[in-house]
Order: sequence, then structure tokens, then C-alpha cells
Amino acid sequence: MQRSYEVRTYGCQMNVHDSERLAGLLEDAGYVRSAGEATPDVVVFNTCAVRENADNRLYGNLGRLRPVKDSHPGMQIAVGGCLAQKDRGEIVRRAPWVDVVFGTHNIGSLPTLLERSRHNREAQVEIEEALEVFPSTLPARRESAHSGWVSISVGCNNTCTFCIVPALRGKERDRRPGEVLAEVSALVAEGVSEVTLLGQNVNAYGVEFGDRYAFGKLLRACGTVEGLERVRFTSPHPREFTDDVIEAMAETPNVCPQLHMPLQSGSDRVLRAMRRSYRAERFLGIVERVRAAIPDAAITTDIIVGFPGETEEDFQETLEVVRRSRFSQAFTFQYSKRPGTPAAEMGDQVPKEVVQERYDRLVRLQDDISWDLNKGLVGTEVEVLVTEGAGRKDAETRRLSGRARDGRLVHFSPVGGQVDGEVRPGDLVRTVVTHAAPHHLVADGEPLAHRRTRAGDHWEAGVRPRTSGVSLGLPSFGRPATEPAPVGGCEVR
Repeated sequence: MQRSYEVRTYGCQMNVHDSERLAGLLEDAGYVRSAGEATPDVVVFNTCAVRENADNRLYGNLGRLRPVKDSHPGMQIAVGGCLAQKDRGEIVRRAPWVDVVFGTHNIGSLPTLLERSRHNREAQVEIEEALEVFPSTLPARRESAHSGWVSISVGCNNTCTFCIVPALRGKERDRRPGEVLAEVSALVAEGVSEVTLLGQNVNAYGVEFGDRYAFGKLLRACGTVEGLERVRFTSPHPREFTDDVIEAMAETPNVCPQLHMPLQSGSDRVLRAMRRSYRAERFLGIVERVRAAIPDAAITTDIIVGFPGETEEDFQETLEVVRRSRFSQAFTFQYSKRPGTPAAEMGDQVPKEVVQERYDRLVRLQDDISWDLNKGLVGTEVEVLVTEGAGRKDAETRRLSGRARDGRLVHFSPVGGQVDGEVRPGDLVRTVVTHAAPHHLVADGEPLAHRRTRAGDHWEAGVRPRTSGVSLGLPSFGRPATEPAPVGGCEVR
């Protein structure tokens, strides 16, 4: 009998994409995805070391899985990702029922390590210090029929004092542009209409082969891929943000009018302590130039509240940058210590109650700005790429959900109007915004138009792109699954 697997993912988009690779590797090795409520033969945890209490969450989940494993002889548990790269053999010491531990640099080793663990009847811990192969040369089972992640670089050359990613992902490694475009074209050939270019600092792309304008060129090249309707990217660093990228965004029709650019703090003093190599005025200058070139751009950001030594004056400077930037959304985080980072050893740690109070003020301000911006969109027409399960209340409201070109979440009525058959995830709908909330838009009128797509056909048939690795040929679709099981414990989908 074929052995079944389940991958549980924590953390960022890079981890989500890595999990697609892990699933592809396991299926190439003969495993099948666990379906329904059945207990899988292999559970893989793809971990994050950035989120607060990431280790407690992992070990809690491992503890809950131990009796399940005890009652299912032959079941295996594997732990990979950033926390595995950091904790290494400590994982097996704290959870001796774990069978395999692998790091961020050798995800391709998972099937071999599982087999070796079964054969030797002992845990296998294998952590590499440098990347073995670029992840995109590995097979992948894609989660979406209509949107695909395309990694253009891995690793990071920055030394932000709050971040442990460079220590766990290594120095930046760039793919050649031809390889990136080959993967993009391969996905589009299978019906994917939207790609997101991924990198730890995505706009630093080209540093390894000495072309500081490579990212803008890559965006323009994506504009020549026939059938590719939407291009997004995440996350750029303000230090490397050059005007040619803004020009490429504005002049390439399929590049979406959306920019997610982390601010982290509006205080120059705090930015210096964070080793963020820009200052508030540079950040605001980029925002102004993007808005001048792309007036309808939705700009989002990340902000850390309560970094060590942050004063009320520092925090007020952050609020001022938020007011001036008028972000569509801000992903706000309360600072928490990350063992192994310089910030964790800094003095002047801000008391928890002070951090909470500042955090609440920031959220209120940003919600007011987001709501005001969204209210300005009432009555405008939006093109929605329909997604699966994006709205928690879709079942009771009988709405469907999707993303506008600027990335905003839109809940819409699929009834009436120019609807060509049933609306499916992957299809495109044009509709008019009738209501606004801080975090989403509502379009309850009749749709203006509905375009059925190949991605919608594939979603309806229950198939997903399964790429064999860009260096190994074009992707092909796997066998249709009966009823794919949900990915348990997933933070980012």
C-alpha cells in the first residue's frame, strides 16, 4: 500500500512555497496525500522561527501527536524549516518520537531521510550549512489552480537586529532570469493566471550576478509572457528600491498596482538600532513616487511596535509616517525577543503593557485610514480573481470572495448579471463595490461580467499543477484527488 502524507506549514510565504516542494518530493517518492479524516503515515512540520512562541507551538503540536503515533505503528514525524535549522538535535532530545529533522538548505533530502529512519529504526537529523540545490529545481505539488509562487532568490544579506532569517536561510542566492521566466511560462501553460515573485528581499535580486537593475528587468520580462494576467512580488526592501522598479510597475500592464514594503518603524533612531539601512524620509519618498506613477496603487506594510528602547516620541514618529503614507493595510506586530538575535540582548526592553497600549493605538489609526480609503472605492468597478474560502462568512452570506488587482479582499454576490455558468475559484469577475469595511470590500450588485478560465476548469476537475522542477521540463498535472484533506495547523495559505 502507498504511504500517505500531510504537510503542516507555519510562517511566511517562503515556507508555504517550500511546503509545495516537500509535497512534490513525497509524491515523486510514491507517497499520496492524506485524504479525509484518515491518519497520515507521515506528518511533516514545516516550521517558522520568526513568529512569537514558535517553539512552544511546535512542541505542543508534537506532544499532541505522540499518542496518535503510538496507536499507529509505522507512522513517522518529520520536522523541517527555520526552527529545525535553529534547534537541530534539540528537537529529537525534547521530542524523541520525532523520526526526521532537516533544515532549510536540504529539503530535497526528506524522502531519503524518511527511508533511512525506517530502515535504521532511529531518528535522522541532517542539517546543512549551505544550500544544496535551489528549491525551484525540486518537484512541487501546487496548492492553487490559479496562483503560483515563483522563488527568484533565497537567503538574505541584511543584518536586521530583530531578525534571525539570515542565520537560518543563509546569504542571498539568485536564480538566473531565464530559469525564473521558464518557471513562470510553465505555470501559465498549465492555466495559472497569477504569479507572485518571492524573495527574502525580492528587489535585491541580481546582487549575486552584479546587476542592480535586474528586478525591474524581470518585471518587464514577465509582461511579455502571454496569458499571464497578474504579477505580484514580496517583499521588497526600501534600501534597494530604485526608480526603475517603479517605472516597470507602472509600464507593465500585468504587474498589479500593489506594493507591500515593510516600514518596521517611523523613527530614524529605532531604524538605526534595527540596522534598517534607510530612514523615514527615504521610505516616504518611495511611497510618494509610487503614488505619482501609479495613483491607484494599494500600499501595505509591516510595523513592529515596542522595539527595545522605543520611546513615546519614537512611537509618535511611527504614527506620523503611517498618517502620511496612508497604507491600505498594515501588518502590525508587538516586538518579542527572538533568541539568537542582537535585539534580544539589548537593554531597555519595553514593558508589555506599554507595547500593548501603543499597539492598540496604531491599530485604531490604521483601521481608520484603511476604512477611509476603502470607502472611497464604493461605486467603482473591480476585477476579482475568485479564490477558494477567502471569506469566513461566505457560506451564510452566499457570497464568494476574491482579490482585486490591487490585492484588496472583495466579497461579492455571484448571482445574476452577466454570469456565464457557475462562478468557480480561478475565474474572473467584474463587479461594482457597494460597501466598504476596514479590511475588505463588498460588491452585492449583479456582476458586470464573468470570464471562465482554464484555472477554473482545473479547480472544478480537482487537479492542481504539479511541477517537476524547472530544469527537468514543463509541469504536468497529477491525478485528480478525491477530496483533498485540509493542511492542518497552517498559518499562511
